[in-house]
Amino acid sequence: MNGPRVTLYSRPGCHLCDAAREVVVRVCDDLGEQWVEVDIDTDDDLGDRFRDEIPVTFVDGAQHDFWRVDEARLRAALG
Repeated sequence: MNGPRVTLYSRPGCHLCDAAREVVVRVCDDLGEQWVEVDIDTDDDLGDRFRDEIPVTFVDGAQHDFWRVDEARLRAALG
């Protein structure tokens, strides 16, 4: 697959997003995977969709987790 396998939907000032980002960075760096972060405040549709669930992670285009990112689960999904 070309491009990032993990997408993290977040917003500035979100402490859960900060924690999720740490997990995503650690796992993706360890596994050599690419990831991208999207600020839901930059798009009204994303804001409406994810407002009450951020952070939200997608792996290979499918929703994977929300609120918290489980490191073992993320590793398994990318393995």
